[in-house]
Amino acid sequence: MFTGIISGSGTLTEQHGSRVVIETPHKPERVEEGASFACDGCCLTVVEIGKGKGGGSVLEFDLSNETLDLTTLGSWRVGQKINLERALALGEELGGHIVTGHVDGRAKIVSRTPDGDSVRFELEAPSELACFIAVKGSIALDGVSLTVNEVDASRFGVNIIPYTLGHTTLGDRQPGDLVNLEVDLLARYVARLGQHEGR
Repeated sequence: MFTGIISGSGTLTEQHGSRVVIETPHKPERVEEGASFACDGCCLTVVEIGKGKGGGSVLEFDLSNETLDLTTLGSWRVGQKINLERALALGEELGGHIVTGHVDGRAKIVSRTPDGDSVRFELEAPSELACFIAVKGSIALDGVSLTVNEVDASRFGVNIIPYTLGHTTLGDRQPGDLVNLEVDLLARYVARLGQHEGR
């Protein structure tokens, strides 16, 4: 489980088929093989650990075909920045919302508009996921927990504050870009209950 509160950014340094190598700010002695990291919102398992520059770690992950099909990870390029979040430990603060790291699909950024010091994004979700997106509900984009401001069919809007713009990769995202989308887990269960009651 994750919260959608990004704990740092990593850099993709190598890519060999389904194996990716990410340099992170996390100290290697505090990471174990088998640990879970949300990488741009996608839950991945650490398979190898090495020492990076400046006391950080170099972590290796394997990507499944399912991950490559449903997420943006297949389009990653060496040198790009990646949002990172370590798995939530029992007793830690839940600052965002419950995020599983199981990406549902990709959303496309339709527009990016300044809104004071913040930026307002309009995005288009896959039609099959639109029913899980609600005004004032939670959503995760590239692993970042956000509140939905408005919804119109499969399009929805979010407002990104300056802190988030500066501390995540969302600050670099432009119209036409695809981002990993995870809908709210509770919305999935509510929709399922509604289907069951309708029978």
